[in-house]
Amino acid sequence: IQRIRYILVIGPPRQTTKDVKIRDYHIPKGTIIVPELRSVLLDPEQWETPEEFNPNHFLDKDGKNDYYSLYECFVSSPGQRICVGELLARIEIFIILTNLLRAFSFQLPEGVKKLNEVPVVRVTVQPHPYKLCAIPKKA
Repeated sequence: IQRIRYILVIGPPRQTTKDVKIRDYHIPKGTIIVPELRSVLLDPEQWETPEEFNPNHFLDKDGKNDYYSLYECFVSSPGQRICVGELLARIEIFIILTNLLRAFSFQLPEGVKKLNEVPVVRVTVQPHPYKLCAIPKKA
């Protein structure tokens, strides 16, 4: 369930390096800021369908990536912090999932009609536990 739902409710803490004024608020140098991400990720003024997985949020009218909208949305983000091994991890996940999808068909167990997609919200946002049946494809 990679990115169907947001993962974190709050972002990592940051500290201001100088005095800042945002609208009518004065934020002194050294203030710890903890961004509340749901207000951005679920903003109905920014997103057509904030509660749904919708890849069209970042596509233009021709179905191409709308990089300007993506940049505009996250230009004031909490900042880029990435793991040096992230690219390798993404490649490995892709290879593993591709091989699984080539070798197996996946379906819900007998008697289960659909998955519970309502997230479990704690410090992180997680899916409910569920089971899938992996059925080998015929060669």
